[in-house]
Amino acid sequence: MSDTEYDVLAGVGPRLRALRRARGTTLAELATETGLTASTLSRLETGRLRPTLEQLLPLARAHGVPLDELVAAPPTGDPRIHMKPVRRSGYTVVPLTRRAGGVQAYKVIYPPAGRSETTDLQTHEGYEWFYVLDGHVRFVLGEQEFHLGPGEAAEFDTRIPHRIGSAGRRPAELLTLFGPQGERAHLSPSHH
Repeated sequence: MSDTEYDVLAGVGPRLRALRRARGTTLAELATETGLTASTLSRLETGRLRPTLEQLLPLARAHGVPLDELVAAPPTGDPRIHMKPVRRSGYTVVPLTRRAGGVQAYKVIYPPAGRSETTDLQTHEGYEWFYVLDGHVRFVLGEQEFHLGPGEAAEFDTRIPHRIGSAGRRPAELLTLFGPQGERAHLSPSHH
């Protein structure tokens, strides 16, 4: 094993402990989530056990981080971020954040109006803020309807029945911040 490989693996334990503590998870809870024993998890966190791929994969999944972030793999020289778009009910969601919990950021692309647009209002726990990057949006919130264009933003409690979709012949692109437990994005002007 080269010094570089050893350095990468030596840093895994402290990162695992920091991720678990940041989530407020106990070793016992993480053991249930991953199928690894609490003893194995403790030895991994203290560095007494060198991690294997079979141990790291469920840990990366449980903590919601990519494997390369967990092991802090040395940079490859490729600065691009490789996000995997997800298609949902006709629209596309590109996650922009990789950390588990807290406010999450997404780019959402809605198809042109009339294509795969759901007419159902939805409700769920959380708080959402969105900014229209391109196109026009039809936003229904409860009994109200709004039309927003590029540069306009809205924020709302997602427990209120709502629907967002394109209002034009072109796709609508939005930057969305979503707090799963009703956490609001705190946007404040900078003070000079």
